[in-house]
Amino acid sequence: MGLLSLRTKLSRSRPRCFGALAVLLPAVVGLAGCDPYMTSRDPGVAVVAKEDPAVTSANLSSLSAIIARSPNDAQAYNTRGAAYAKTGHFGEAIADFTKAIQLQPDFAAALTNRALAYRQTNRNDAALADFNRAIAANPSYGPAYLGRGNLERAQGSFDEALADLDQAIRFAPESAEALHARGLIRQRQGNHQAAISDFGAAIDRNPFAAPPYQARGQSYLALGQYQMALDDFNAALNVDNKNADAWAGRGLADEKLGHKTEAVESYQQAQTLDNGNAAARAGLSRLQSGRIF
Repeated sequence: MGLLSLRTKLSRSRPRCFGALAVLLPAVVGLAGCDPYMTSRDPGVAVVAKEDPAVTSANLSSLSAIIARSPNDAQAYNTRGAAYAKTGHFGEAIADFTKAIQLQPDFAAALTNRALAYRQTNRNDAALADFNRAIAANPSYGPAYLGRGNLERAQGSFDEALADLDQAIRFAPESAEALHARGLIRQRQGNHQAAISDFGAAIDRNPFAAPPYQARGQSYLALGQYQMALDDFNAALNVDNKNADAWAGRGLADEKLGHKTEAVESYQQAQTLDNGNAAARAGLSRLQSGRIF
């Protein structure tokens, strides 16, 4: 099975899969490594998704043709802006979102998308202003609360972030991203049982994303539930086996369970992927010196 042994094979039931992904941009820009995944059922909101460059180029050409025929179509500018963002052309994306907003000043999706693009370019004050405008334009627009909540979380404003994420979940209860983000705050605050509940809900909604498994594994470690943690790190690695932190987490779970050989292998794999991984380095040092954790 390649890097993972048979015991890591994901045996979890896989509830329901999301429908087609919307166009791109992460509402979790600039946060911890386990954050940047986003899927959205809102066709107007950008989400991160890799796509064949040829497909993206064809989409841009088609969208540009639509705009040439209908230069006052705000939705077309919003959609093309998302396509530009998908290729990392955030200047062009911001220009298109701005045009969409000029044509339709209360266009909450375009305001949210421009805020996300501003976050990509480290213009957080401008991003916050756009999130605020989007919420003022449509107080029931979940993606804007999610984006603002993640920005507040990145800035350490956890109470405000929790309030916004609660709203995001209220208006979009199927949002795996909002549940995952709220779980990360609860985890940081030491409320691991509540965090585990949020991560589990995120997994129910999207069982094919690695970050919630990894995050839940970390909370299980904190609670001393090492087998549960190991199961979750294995699940995370079945989705993304290039994640050094998940390998290090699996190593620690194995170490706690007394599986020394497996722990060493996991720590070594973590270091292979990220030579600076502090958890893997510390774990190998303990095991190779014979010290008890």
